[in-house]
Amino acid sequence: MSTPNRINRRLVLKGLGGAALTLPLLEAFQPRQARAQSAPPVDDSFAIFFRQANGCAQQSGDEPERFFPRTLGTLDAANVADRATGELSGYLDKLLILKNVNYGSFDWGDGHAAGVLHSLTGRGPVVAGAGGDAEAAGESLDHRIGRELNAGGRESLVMFAGQNGGWLNGACLTYRSAGVRRSALTNPFNAYQTVIGGGGGLSPEALERLQRRNQSVNDLVRSQLQRLLSRPQLSAADRTRLDLHLSSVRDLEVQLGCRMSEDDERALEGAAPGFDSSDGDQTLETARLHMDVAALAVACGQTRAVSIQVGVGNDGFTRYRNLDSGALMENYHFISHRRTSHGNDGNVIPDAARLHHFVDVQFARTFKHLLDKLSSFPGAGGGTLLDRGIACWMNDNANGPPHSINNVPWIIAGSAGGFLKQGQYLEIGAGDRSPNHARLLNTLGSAVGLRKADGSFIDDHGDPGLAKAFLTELRS
Repeated sequence: MSTPNRINRRLVLKGLGGAALTLPLLEAFQPRQARAQSAPPVDDSFAIFFRQANGCAQQSGDEPERFFPRTLGTLDAANVADRATGELSGYLDKLLILKNVNYGSFDWGDGHAAGVLHSLTGRGPVVAGAGGDAEAAGESLDHRIGRELNAGGRESLVMFAGQNGGWLNGACLTYRSAGVRRSALTNPFNAYQTVIGGGGGLSPEALERLQRRNQSVNDLVRSQLQRLLSRPQLSAADRTRLDLHLSSVRDLEVQLGCRMSEDDERALEGAAPGFDSSDGDQTLETARLHMDVAALAVACGQTRAVSIQVGVGNDGFTRYRNLDSGALMENYHFISHRRTSHGNDGNVIPDAARLHHFVDVQFARTFKHLLDKLSSFPGAGGGTLLDRGIACWMNDNANGPPHSINNVPWIIAGSAGGFLKQGQYLEIGAGDRSPNHARLLNTLGSAVGLRKADGSFIDDHGDPGLAKAFLTELRS
């Protein structure tokens, strides 16, 4: 028999027309014994993957290093000065920057497929040499995290920013299984509805109230929130979590509301250029809105895995901004080739390596937005939400030409509750170019809670022919 004053561990408030708001995990929701001093913190680890295409402006041939820190070891401001990673100076103590991440060597028939389709699957192609029609031969890590760790096996949240279609047919980062891609949410507002609406989204009545009257979901459940906040069981930390959580919901709606032009109204139906754009400013703004949704989703416990893909397989539509002149540059794929070509012909683009660096800087600033957002939520075990999980900024390739699979950039923020090292620029494998990327995926999956049947760390994600053992050097 239930007790009227008992607080459920999971609470979903329902408002007008069935609008639902999932609240963050609160201390008062946990059983009494779970709050004992000796009990472990709530397991709320998560992984957010942020994908960039075409490699970075690292040292290659006669091109200087503009991305990675200067020396291995402790990260500090001097070590990253004038590098793209210097844009993350405020988070150096929470970063693990990896050197010598090497992808598996498979016959994809295309360097971009070898990157993006391999990035989270650690698998080779379904059909060798398929090029622009390639598909990965296995499940991606984000999907596995959702399938195994989300309540009810809910799938991970998959989002895409930029003009869709093109090389590798648009969103291609995430797979359910061999050859079975996940579709991606392109409009941040649709992703937002998915998060705040539980499984079914907002009802037409509630959605109209949000759109037409600019009322928050918080407003729709105000009386229930007031009753919740009046409960004596809530601790001061619980009240702080609620305040931050509800403010974040309102902040996200305000941002979306400020963009409610006629184009943005059409975007709500999936047709606005702002969410399907070749303008790099709009593309990265969409990515930031996706990040706001992602942070809210993991804070609410809606999911423990999110992927955000920026640009198609070769990001050949998007034109990012020249940070010197302020003008939009050639499309990013041209810049990554250093020529006005999707192949090896075309005119040489002057100072293209530096222009590539400008793109890296803009991605670094966008990744920082995600870290800022995650840091605005408290973590259930103390610290911030960023401390509880991991946010990964990764790339398809190592560099521009020749789009190498060796020394591919991976930057990991957050320690997953103290599981991973932080504040380090660390080399895997002491310079050995053997494939180790699948080992990294297994390590990250283990960090956020994936386990084998016997309770040990996973070592089974990725192609059967690749080494997949846990990377002990990343453990704190």
